[in-house]
Amino acid sequence: MKSQFFSNAKGLLIDLDGVVYVGDGAIDGAVETINWLKEKSLACRFLTNTTTRSLASLHSKLTDLGLPIDKQEIISATYAGVLYLRQQDRPSCHLLLTDDPKDDFAEFPQNDINPNYVVVGDLAKSWSYDVMNRAFNMILGGAKLLALHKGRYWQTEEGLRMDIGAFVAGLEYVTGQEAVVIGKPSPQFFRMALSDMGLTADEVVMIGDDIHNDIGGAQKAGHKAVLVRTGKYRSDLVEQSGIEPDLVIDSIAQLPDYL
Repeated sequence: MKSQFFSNAKGLLIDLDGVVYVGDGAIDGAVETINWLKEKSLACRFLTNTTTRSLASLHSKLTDLGLPIDKQEIISATYAGVLYLRQQDRPSCHLLLTDDPKDDFAEFPQNDINPNYVVVGDLAKSWSYDVMNRAFNMILGGAKLLALHKGRYWQTEEGLRMDIGAFVAGLEYVTGQEAVVIGKPSPQFFRMALSDMGLTADEVVMIGDDIHNDIGGAQKAGHKAVLVRTGKYRSDLVEQSGIEPDLVIDSIAQLPDYL
């Protein structure tokens, strides 16, 4: 059953939330598949737009779920944001993040009055008019808008939940400033993973559950892309997207059948 486009594959980019786990549980077959990939010496990087956890906290969660993923194999939108800011001459930041992921940004001065950057991640249930209005005025005052990603929605154990893309779009609308977007589907995010792997786009296949961020983003970056029917996958949303995955499989557990 090996898919032809896998014949050139030397590595995989694998989304985390919705592909290898949902909520506090690993997806059936995920542990076995990742172990199998490592036995076959296929290079893997795990890409995630998750901004509710620091890199250390995220790795700890994966370990607790029994997922055999090394910390250095994770490329998170939060860490990508840190790398971007390091290139901007140590700017001051106002962080729209919960406490845990703020640890990743500890090297940058925090400024809640007139920062160089407003960094938008996930505030979970702490979003409010006051939070948005404060960020709005900072941007009008000269701050740049940095979005760790611009996702539309994500999958929880209770169902789909609106993601931070709506808040980013709102700030763009009221300020007239286009955000610098770091995470998927930004091509730079995919190039960062390729650089880390030492491979080219045509040698690496993306595995994801998000038709826009994972599949569309990867294809625009030059990758083949496989959509899994787990996590946030909804057939009607896929049809409405106008994006055609290179392959659709039931879950990550089926990957060995195609490789």
